[in-house]
Amino acid sequence: MFEEKKQLSNTIVIENVIQSKMRGKVVYQSSVAATDAIKMTFIKPYNDPSGKGYQRPVSKKRCVDFSVYLSKGNESLFTPILINAGGEWDFTPYDKTRNSFGRLVCNKKGSLMDGQHRLGGLALYLKETNSQINVPILAFHYLDDDEEIRLFDTINTEAKGIGSSLSRYLKRELDDLSWVATQLITQKESPFHELGTIVGKRSTTKHITLQNIYRALTYLTKHPKFKKLSKEKILVISLLYFDNIKKIFPDDWGNYKESKLTHIVCIDALSILGSKIVAKCLIEESNQVDNFKLNKYLTKIKTVNWSNQGEMKYLKGVSGSKILAKDLEAQINI
Repeated sequence: MFEEKKQLSNTIVIENVIQSKMRGKVVYQSSVAATDAIKMTFIKPYNDPSGKGYQRPVSKKRCVDFSVYLSKGNESLFTPILINAGGEWDFTPYDKTRNSFGRLVCNKKGSLMDGQHRLGGLALYLKETNSQINVPILAFHYLDDDEEIRLFDTINTEAKGIGSSLSRYLKRELDDLSWVATQLITQKESPFHELGTIVGKRSTTKHITLQNIYRALTYLTKHPKFKKLSKEKILVISLLYFDNIKKIFPDDWGNYKESKLTHIVCIDALSILGSKIVAKCLIEESNQVDNFKLNKYLTKIKTVNWSNQGEMKYLKGVSGSKILAKDLEAQINI
């Protein structure tokens, strides 16, 4: 479903289309058979090589839930799917005296901005019932990639929520810490690469979200010395700091079931601690970190027991992170 290629095997024609404008943008409103709606759309996944993707992986459960909802019959109403036609659809009015009502010829697939779970549920429902349903659509004639991403982000964060992690990812070129957080997950050499998820959906192996890392970075960079550093420099420092922690506690890092080390409460505590330690190790002239000095500080907490069944068993929340950070700072005696 939702093939990524933009070519249509056959041109799709939509009748009874109303053309209008929304904030200066040409939009089309109509309805189309569900089978055609599926054929004429594609999605841009968040990890698209172009760097302009934004969609989460489709949730099979949500598709099944929508399919079940459709089985209720006439009571199962739903809202229009949202499409960016990318300038590839041609509108022709039926009558020159009514130039806003006519036919829309779809030459290529449009980018599905909102509605992938509705279409996924429709596909399941059609397969099970061998019936046909019309789908309401609202299509923009043309949005560029950045406009499309901004609108998707606005719709989903203001209305039903795409999750703060994916929203941070979409804003990575506009916000320095969002960019750094993204790099900490996507770069293979990062200690968070195997543990982090961009879309915010946790699993047993990927239990740290991009939003979690973003918050940790706000703690890590809180010291005034960080304000003059570029995002690239902050990334280098973050990689160095957490890589040192991973090397000092190799058996705990990533051992989510038995160790508390990479639980968010402890990552935040280490970030609060790190802001003070890194500031002490930062060489003013070059903005480089004295790694020998940094490692010397961190080895002072080498005897900490991160076990889930130890003293940290009931450590939770921001208050827990702050308490742990104070305890670690006392051990290091900065």
